[in-house]
Amino acid sequence: MSSRKIIGAVFIIGAFAGGLYLGSSQNAVPVITNSASGASYGGGYDKSADKDVQQSGKTSAVAERTVVGKTHIVNDGDTIMAAVQAAKPGDTIQVMPGTYHETVYIDKDDIRIIGVIKEGKRATLDGKGILNDAFLYSGNNFVVENFLITKYKGNGVMGQAGNNFEIRNNIIVDTGVYGIFPQLGKNGIVEYNVISGIEDADIYVGMSDNIHVAHNDVFDNVAGIEIENSRHAIVENNNVYNNTGGILAFITPGLPIKTTYDVIIRNNFIYNNNHKNFGAPGSMVGSIPAGTGILIMASDDVIVENNIITGNKTVGILITDHENAPGVTIDPESDPSPDGIKLLNNLMHNNGYDTIDDIKALMLTEFKQGSPDIVRVGSSRDSCIINRHRYVTVGVNSWQECEFTNTDSIDTYLLDEPVPPRIIDPSERGKVVYNGVCAGCHTYTGRMIGPPIQIIQALYMDNPQGIADYIASPIKKRADYPEMPPQNYLDEKTRLATAKYLLERTK
Repeated sequence: MSSRKIIGAVFIIGAFAGGLYLGSSQNAVPVITNSASGASYGGGYDKSADKDVQQSGKTSAVAERTVVGKTHIVNDGDTIMAAVQAAKPGDTIQVMPGTYHETVYIDKDDIRIIGVIKEGKRATLDGKGILNDAFLYSGNNFVVENFLITKYKGNGVMGQAGNNFEIRNNIIVDTGVYGIFPQLGKNGIVEYNVISGIEDADIYVGMSDNIHVAHNDVFDNVAGIEIENSRHAIVENNNVYNNTGGILAFITPGLPIKTTYDVIIRNNFIYNNNHKNFGAPGSMVGSIPAGTGILIMASDDVIVENNIITGNKTVGILITDHENAPGVTIDPESDPSPDGIKLLNNLMHNNGYDTIDDIKALMLTEFKQGSPDIVRVGSSRDSCIINRHRYVTVGVNSWQECEFTNTDSIDTYLLDEPVPPRIIDPSERGKVVYNGVCAGCHTYTGRMIGPPIQIIQALYMDNPQGIADYIASPIKKRADYPEMPPQNYLDEKTRLATAKYLLERTK
């Protein structure tokens, strides 16, 4: 984020009223908390209140499926898409090592696509810098694993409103905007992937619930892992390095889902995230300051625990509200404050050694010097921290001691049984596609990957057919935005329904 807006005039003198660092507090006896012996977090998810939960007794979200079918073999020279078209729910597609130049659309339930690794060689999807997506799924109970994906313009693996997904053991290099991008899904796993060279987020979980992101290696990107407008997510045991920003928990204003809460970020290695920001100018991630370990923006009930956070030159953990973040258009339906933040034990070392000037100025408001580990900007209610004496902090002096010291009682937010697929009433088709596809790149008023919906509405007004035609065959219109990928896999009726819904939006 640009220093111009992160710090700014709001921090002069009164920015942290009641929380200023006073010289006499330097000699206070620290409160030392043993994280192993204290109370454990009870969690913010009530399974019994979740209407999607089915009491079917299954032991895995995807692996034990309701239907087990036949296996289709795809050899080098064949197309994966042909096997998908032939497959029925419950089938498995095994893709042999070779190079495949295609986009694979999966709109069926219970499909597994497995790359066969033979003597270290993988099935490789190569977009040649021309194709937009490698895998694009809207089916439920979808599994994709063991692929090498490279040179796509948009996404390596993108989900559009598919529940119960598993994305694992893939190598994704240089796929444009996102590496792995589940959107509007529930009950999903993203694990054991290696991803690099992405201009937005390596792993971007958007508007989703009950997600587990673990054991991934993410590097050389703008954002490593991003949890955006999502709930009940655990991000753990990931290796996150040499990105502009390491791990992010965001609320992006203007999206249909307005909240991010109940996110646990634990046991990750987050180090040397000092890569030059090469995100799209004007976008939110394009404003992340290089050298940010963890960034929490407007999200609630985020727990940061037992991470190793080192060598991030601007700050180890940055917490901000919407008011002080650049490129953010305020959404009156989104709470702009990051409330209920819990900072538990973390190993933090050598962060903030080359921080931005405005953070240095902010530190002076608390009469502090040194390299900042934790910086809180703007308002934050009901937040807490343990063992604060270990860190150089700004803006957290008034935070309470946390009532719990660990999250040991929360193993996962994944459900033991699959949640049901989304039932799409024909009258709701435009809304579902808008939320599952369009909202990945467009907010209502603010800038994201694509222009705001308000601008599109002004251009097309009473011409939904014009939008539907553009969706199928877009052309680049704006030098400051990337070219929109064609969505011609959507049928004509669906494109028109989506266009009509888009023009009806008022927020």
